[in-house]
Amino acid sequence: MTEEKIIQKLLLVDDQPANLVSLEAILDDEDRVLIKANSGSEGLKVLLKEDISLVLLDVQMPGMDGFEMAELMRQRKDTQTIPIIFVTAISKEKQYVFRGYQVGAVDYLFKPLDPVILQSKVNFFLQLDRQRRELQLKLKQAQAHRAAYEAAKHKDKK
Repeated sequence: MTEEKIIQKLLLVDDQPANLVSLEAILDDEDRVLIKANSGSEGLKVLLKEDISLVLLDVQMPGMDGFEMAELMRQRKDTQTIPIIFVTAISKEKQYVFRGYQVGAVDYLFKPLDPVILQSKVNFFLQLDRQRRELQLKLKQAQAHRAAYEAAKHKDKK
């Protein structure tokens, strides 16, 4: 059986193009696809189409802010378990950090970002995602083997 390569998709949401370029420069890797969105609503549209492993989300954006996007993600069954790392330059007060965790963040980072810390945190959450995906794949394979076994056993009885 061939080993299936897992490509993980990261959604980067920020209304400032320069911030998206910075995140892309830090996180670019051959086993990752980086998808950029310029707003919360654009980010939600991406989530409807793509199987995302991790979201890096700016807090302060015009229109829908990062908190609102996170709240909407947590309301949908297919997006409620995707890890969210909030990234912000302004909202350092405890009330904002607390709100970030309240709406489902797994981490809250402040700009300017330390590339080593960001990569370390992203790698950790992607490793968890990879393990989850590998377990799902093994479960599907085991179910297929069992179904084939049951079908063969049933056929032999006839």
